Amino acid sequence: MHFVEVGTGIPVLAIHGWTPDHRLMLGCLEPVFAARPGYRRLYPDLPGMGRSPAGDVASADDLLAALEQFVDAQIGSEPFLVVGQSYGGYLARALAHRRPGQVSGLALSCPVGKFLRRSESTVPELEVRWPDAGVEELDPVLVEEFVPMAVVQTPEVARRFADEVLVGLQVADLAAMERVQRRWDLSEGPELGVFERPALFLTGRQDNITGYADVYALLPHYPHASFAVLDCAGHNLQIEQPVLFGALVGEWLDRVEREGRNGRTEREG
Repeated sequence: MHFVEVGTGIPVLAIHGWTPDHRLMLGCLEPVFAARPGYRRLYPDLPGMGRSPAGDVASADDLLAALEQFVDAQIGSEPFLVVGQSYGGYLARALAHRRPGQVSGLALSCPVGKFLRRSESTVPELEVRWPDAGVEELDPVLVEEFVPMAVVQTPEVARRFADEVLVGLQVADLAAMERVQRRWDLSEGPELGVFERPALFLTGRQDNITGYADVYALLPHYPHASFAVLDCAGHNLQIEQPVLFGALVGEWLDRVEREGRNGRTEREG
């Protein structure tokens, strides 16, 4: 898989959602890590998205297998953190449960909840909380993709959507993605038990793609998870509420670091 690597230190695997590419995660996470040295950020493009060829990938199991191979090749047996967005969060949950001794923390933004498909999920209607007439003057192609899911419709949020999300949408292998969607569910499901490391679930109150209500049902599997529902945030939460996004991801990193120090102290004692 094609990927971008930034920094050195503790590996952080960032998994984008369905159709965009690594630039979605790069755009929202690099501002967080700019003030936090000591992390090696890995931003792959999932097969069929970005610059990663689809190959013979034909199911969610194949996507997860590709991620497992990526971890083995780029991280090995070293402890690492996982951050996932939307469908990438579905795959991130599966990685965390399949490698509980290696994944030190899990953070999810606008994740898929209890139900994978939107038709089965509890999602609110789109509600534009921050309209801005300036959006009407933007490129029609951008407006067509941006407006149907944008809760904060300002030129600045639209600019970030264009630079971090739309660029991926425009290069995805749609035929390959349609093939995978026929077998979009993991055969064993993402949760295999209880993930006892620090976790974070960020959801948007106005997210009309994955919603927030069905995500809450996952919490029994994550006894050390913070669960936040942000107002004035939809499926573009990371760019609609960047300050809260950064603060909550930072607090999650604090919890992971604290647990790591405590674990080292216990082992040394």
